Formats: sequence, C-alpha cells, structure tokens
Amino acid sequence: MRVFFTLLILLSATMAYSQQDEQFTQFMYYKMGFNPAYAGSSDGACISMIGKSQWLGFEGAPQTQLLTFNMPLLNKRIGIGASIYRQTIGITENLSAEAVYSYRIRMGRGTLSLGVLGSVRMLRADFSQVDATQAITLDPSIPGSIQSKFVPNFGAGAYYKSNIFYIGFSVPRLLENNISLADTEEVLSTEVRHMYFMGGFTLELSELVEIQPQLLLKYVAGAPFDGDINTNFILDGTYTIGASYRLGGAINNGIGESVSLLLGIQITDDLFFGASYDMTLTELRQYNSGSIEGVLHYCIGGRSQGEEFISPRFF
Repeated sequence: MRVFFTLLILLSATMAYSQQDEQFTQFMYYKMGFNPAYAGSSDGACISMIGKSQWLGFEGAPQTQLLTFNMPLLNKRIGIGASIYRQTIGITENLSAEAVYSYRIRMGRGTLSLGVLGSVRMLRADFSQVDATQAITLDPSIPGSIQSKFVPNFGAGAYYKSNIFYIGFSVPRLLENNISLADTEEVLSTEVRHMYFMGGFTLELSELVEIQPQLLLKYVAGAPFDGDINTNFILDGTYTIGASYRLGGAINNGIGESVSLLLGIQITDDLFFGASYDMTLTELRQYNSGSIEGVLHYCIGGRSQGEEFISPRFF
C-alpha cells in the first residue's frame, strides 16, 4: 500500500492544479485557518485542538493534528492568533506555523474584520520508509533518505459578522511557491492559490432548539469546484447534532466526496467537545471505513454576554 501512495504522491507532483490544503469536517472550529480576518471575533481568548484520521484502514492515509489560538485586543478592535499543525500522507509530512493579525470595524449591526496571515511550511519526504518490490537504491532517480524544504507564504481575508449571521472571503496563501523537493532547478510542483468563501447563520426554532446552517466553498483555478455544506441543531444550548455534505470527489463520480454525522456537547460554559464521522462516497469507499475527527474548543470567559456583541457560538 505504501508503494501505491508513493506513486500517487509522485504523480501528483506535476504542474496540474488541485486541492492542496487540509480539509476539516468541523471547519467552523478552525475558521481562522481559512480566513485570517476571523481572529479576535470571539469575546475572549479561544483555543482549539483538532485531530483527524482520514480513510480508516487505508495504510498511509492522511493524518492531521492542529492547535490554534486567537483573541481580541484593544477593546476588540484588533485580533491576533497563531496556529501550528502537522499532516502526514504516506511518506510525506507537512509541518506548518501561522501568525495572524486582524483589524475590526463596526459596520451597521455587525463588525467587518480585515486580516492578514503569515505562514511557513516545512515539507518533508522520507523515502527510506518506502516498501518497494526491489531495493530503491537500484533506481538513482529515487532519493535514499529524507528530503525537506521550508516554504514561506502570506494571505489575506475579510470577515463580517452580525448577531445572527457571518460571511467571509479569503486567500490564505497568495504566493505560488515552488514546492518540489527535487535537487534540480526544475519546477515539478507549486503551491496554488485557494480561494474560500464561508457563511452561516443561526435561527431560533423554539426556546430549546436552534438551527445553524454553515458552508465553506473552495475554488482553485483548473480544479473541480469543492465545498462543505452542513446544518447543526443546537438543543438547549448544550447538545449539537448535525449532518454535512462535501462536494468534489472523483471526476467520474458526481455524487460528491463524503457525507458526515456531527455530534457535540457544551461540557461547561468554556469548553466544547465535538466529533464527526465521514462516510466516503468516491471509489475509495471500497478500501476504507470512513474518516473520524475530534475537536476540543475552549474559550476563556465563556459565552458572549455583552448587550452589544451577543453572538451565536463560534461566529
């Protein structure tokens, strides 16, 4: 199976355009990673931890761990944040660190935020982990050890939120860097610009039930349109249950990439735990048992209480 993933990685290291960024089913707890203008949108300092295991039972499948932090400053006019994450796929590893700054402006019944993001990635491939049918030393085109590279980048975004809805647009990485690990000067693979549009709202159905639809649309030039659409029901302000649908998938498969079940509980006013299970819809469903994801979301100070900035959770 590692041979398959190695071939997949090598074949994908071309000038073709495709989705490169990580995907999170519970993206609403990691808005800052997609849009730097989100930083400081909560009333207090917030920390989120996310872990994802994709395509269970598929050796070498993507594994992602994330830690992110953001908070408002100076009477909530400024937001700052930082994230670190690690993703492994087969023999490859991506270690990333990001720093975020946003400035917030009162506009109408809500707040408009403009944000910038600086990031650096360490891309790494350990070819010594390859399980091959013959010694890889017989092929001089295959490195025999670890290859790595540091790649800096920057991005920007805009984010507007009111008491009941939010919208945002962003391009987290503007530079189309050479990310080839080869020792030659030839450009085999580049970072491509990912454009994101996010939005959502909260509607109170009764004293005990709220509905919260949200979406994250993704666009890369030359790649199929992609996006996540989900709806959560918040029960008694404590329990969350919902479903999500992801577009994309294989070119020959028109039914999408996955469908997901989301569950969550507000353990205390400060601490939320959420989990999701994705069922694969593409041809890969024959080789895996789906994907799982867990999140811990902690906001110092609890839920918003100010008369002027009463906002739904996670907006």
